[in-house]
Amino acid sequence: MAYPLSHPEIRDAVTRLCQDFPGRYWQDCDAAQSYPEDFVKALTAGGYLAALIPEEHGGLGLPLSAGAAILEEIHRSGGNAAACHAQMYTMGTVLRHGSDAQKAKYLPGIASGDLRLQAFGVTEPVSGTDTTALRTTARKDGDRYIVNGQKIWISRAAHSDLLLLLARTTPRDQVAKRTDGLSVFLVDMREIPDDQLTIRPIRTMMNHATTELFFTDMEIPASSLVGEEGKGFRYILGGMNAERVLISAECIGDAKWFIETATGYACEREVFQRPIGQNQGVQFPIARAYAQMRAAELMVTRAAEMFEAGDTPGEEANLAKLLSADASWAAAEACLQTHGGFGFAAEYDVERKFREARLYQVAPISTNMVLSFVAEHVLGMPRSY
Repeated sequence: MAYPLSHPEIRDAVTRLCQDFPGRYWQDCDAAQSYPEDFVKALTAGGYLAALIPEEHGGLGLPLSAGAAILEEIHRSGGNAAACHAQMYTMGTVLRHGSDAQKAKYLPGIASGDLRLQAFGVTEPVSGTDTTALRTTARKDGDRYIVNGQKIWISRAAHSDLLLLLARTTPRDQVAKRTDGLSVFLVDMREIPDDQLTIRPIRTMMNHATTELFFTDMEIPASSLVGEEGKGFRYILGGMNAERVLISAECIGDAKWFIETATGYACEREVFQRPIGQNQGVQFPIARAYAQMRAAELMVTRAAEMFEAGDTPGEEANLAKLLSADASWAAAEACLQTHGGFGFAAEYDVERKFREARLYQVAPISTNMVLSFVAEHVLGMPRSY
């Protein structure tokens, strides 16, 4: 069930690594709401989190499809790459727009595992998905910026050394376009005093090490600025196609896990002296989920191919996210229903994966936002927001 950009050697190696982290490991992390530290260390030691970092900076220099294969296999094996996937999808902004000094300073450490770039600071409580309305400000003051504001739903900040931060450097009422005046900063959180940066955990329905951040006159050096001041929205937007492809691959992996798990259980579980998988009422939802997954997989393949060819696959990447998230959720529903009451028991992992899969209808971009994009930019309908 691998698509053409499959990287079979990488997939096999990741699958073997994941065998050391079975369901019980993820159940324990989930119950304790703890970060899967050992798993992340193992991925780092294997070089997988450095897959997209160029070789000259200590990484593997692999294409986007290789990163997608890594993330898919983690999810297909029953794990959850949300503990570390940001290190892949934030990398494009740093590689495309970071200075030579920033790359030389940080990339080798990220590649070796001595540094973690796991936090991506964009979303805020008031602005939500309206990124241009964010209120966090960064004011230039000599050779430094002073940052004030708040971010929410920032996963892994407590387990990251570096934060890729989007803040407003020019007030919204002073720019010609609402997308202007936003800037990106690569913040070394190890250097920030506690009274300037507060990281507060948020308990959620899945174990994603989610936090909210508070910046109080936080001082960062001017050298933290990525690219040009005021062009940050474009930098972030430019990396979203890669993010869509990577997250879609995770959804495909989840769908495969649900389908394989449901199929295995349906063939083994006997009620009324026959396997429940003999009943079409059990068969058909699983078969339909499989069909949805394969169709979504093709769109992920197409988006990855276009990205690696240097194209801008806005339509394809967004459709991949939409279709793969729907496919994983359909597979989750079929798997839980197949297991009946046992699907709600933690020891089967179905309920954990079910909770995790639900996230992708909302994040990192909601289904409705994708539909709005398709309606406006693909079909030419009036802008809805």
